[in-house]
Amino acid sequence: MMQNFQHILQKFPLELVFWIIALVVIWYLEPAGAAHFSLCPLDQLGASWCPGCGLGRAMNLLMHGEWLASFVKHPLAGFAFVVILLRIVKLIKNFKNYHYYG
Repeated sequence: MMQNFQHILQKFPLELVFWIIALVVIWYLEPAGAAHFSLCPLDQLGASWCPGCGLGRAMNLLMHGEWLASFVKHPLAGFAFVVILLRIVKLIKNFKNYHYYG
C-alpha cells in the first residue's frame, strides 16, 4: 500500500501544481494593498531593498491588462510571467508524454 502511494506521488507533477497555484494566487493579489504577507527572506531579515520586490504585484497588474503599471512596478514581470508559462507548458507536455505513454 505504501509503495503504491510513493509510486503515485513520484509520478504526480508537484512542480506543475505549484506553478499553477502560484499564478492563481498572484491573480487574486491586491497590488494596491500597503501591507502584505511576504515569503521574501530579505524582507524577513529586515532588508529595505530586494531585487524581486514588487514582482508578484507587477505580474498581477500584467495579468489584468495594466501593462504600463506593471512595467513601472517591476520591469521584469513580463519576462518572469513568460518563463513561468513556458515552464507550465513544458511540464504539461512531459506529464502527458511520460505519464500516459512512457
